[in-house]
Amino acid sequence: MLRMNAVFTPLAKRIDMPADDSSPWYREGLAFECTQCGRCCGGAPGFVWVEPEEIAAMAEAVGMGQDIEQFERRFVRSVGARKSLVEYPDGDCIFLDPQTRGCTVYQARPIQCRTWPFWTSNLEDPKAWQQTARHCPGCNQGPVYTLQEIEQRRRQREEL
Repeated sequence: MLRMNAVFTPLAKRIDMPADDSSPWYREGLAFECTQCGRCCGGAPGFVWVEPEEIAAMAEAVGMGQDIEQFERRFVRSVGARKSLVEYPDGDCIFLDPQTRGCTVYQARPIQCRTWPFWTSNLEDPKAWQQTARHCPGCNQGPVYTLQEIEQRRRQREEL
């Protein structure tokens, strides 16, 4: 069971308070620190949307910066007019190391990954956040992100 740390406990008490303005329920911030457990990188099949500059950065990270076309043939798939990372048959991201469950391109990971867990679907209401926290041990742990930091990441994700 995920325990709330001391940093989150005061925030948890405020979450259920009615907002006296139009600020989101997480206006006091949310704690998060990636544990690199890999849970957000696997499971059900899906899409990790990538842009050309992200593809180039990941190619560089795996030593293929000189041959981005080969990198794309091996690690990227086309989905309509967009591009997504390839997945293993079990739904795990191609860059999720099956042994360590860590990201092999963590420093060059795409914006979609960098903005986790501050996605609109996870921020809809306190219940959605707690549902996310049941699967992500980094939620409610570590440093508190301000409303402005959360909104910046949420907007980056929505621009994909």
